[in-house]
Amino acid sequence: MDGKNQTMVTEFLLLGLSGKSQQEEVLCGLFLGMYLVTIIGNLLIILAISCDPHLHTPMYFYLANLSTVDICISSVTIPKMLVNHIVGSKSISYRECMSQIYFFITFSNMDGFLLSVMAYDRYVAICCPLHYTLIMRPKLCVMMVAVSWLITNLHALLHTLLMAQLTFCSNNAVHHFFCDPYPILKLSCSDTFINDLMVFTVGGLIFMTPFTCIIVSYAFIFSNVLKLPSAQGIRKALSTCGSHLTVVSLFYGAILGVYMHPSSSYSVHDTVATVIFTVVTPLVNPFIYSLRNCDIKGALRKLILRS
Repeated sequence: MDGKNQTMVTEFLLLGLSGKSQQEEVLCGLFLGMYLVTIIGNLLIILAISCDPHLHTPMYFYLANLSTVDICISSVTIPKMLVNHIVGSKSISYRECMSQIYFFITFSNMDGFLLSVMAYDRYVAICCPLHYTLIMRPKLCVMMVAVSWLITNLHALLHTLLMAQLTFCSNNAVHHFFCDPYPILKLSCSDTFINDLMVFTVGGLIFMTPFTCIIVSYAFIFSNVLKLPSAQGIRKALSTCGSHLTVVSLFYGAILGVYMHPSSSYSVHDTVATVIFTVVTPLVNPFIYSLRNCDIKGALRKLILRS
């Protein structure tokens, strides 16, 4: 390898989604609007749940945590892109990039774990309604969230430390608006076999565990719902799951399309899918849960009238 290629990278260049200045201006304006709506929408959900004693239940405790994580995952990626656009720069330092990767992995995985415990909560509510308060005790709810945070942080630390061991040479242009792990791996001039192996083993386990919990929970839910004698009872039971299933489909559909293949095959289609679960899903979550949930709509109405 020649001397030019041996030059160590101290920063990366985030080229954005299109790489064209005029299109980037439009995209930045769009992302700014989406980011503001995401922050306001999720903050309203958190405030509505916090201020209404009737919503101090396990399901809404998890929903408040999901809204918090949605704010965090959007704040990890979008503000840096907006700041770079304002100051006319595309650079992000090596340390900033590694930090972005760490928090991106943490919050992305936390979304999945929260969706899985929400699915378990719906399973208990529908399949074991008489034992719901006994099973879903506040201590258990807090413990499940705390364990999820611990696992996701350790998982993010593992991948970030492995990423920090790689050597990056002269090519530092990232065809993305943030430091997504896969495009960064493609830039490395050292062997990424261990990184890819960890993505498919540990990463696959972290991905499949909550996903399997969701599938199993809904398999039991549907099997019990179909035994209900009336169509009205079936609709009522499924209406409590509709919002959650919509979010699960958006989130896991995008992740399956991006990270379930080697980093070397990462393409522009994966970039679009990444935007779905880093920008679009946090944006639409408040609307999905508020528009289809009478309790949330009532709490938001009270909050607005009180203010």
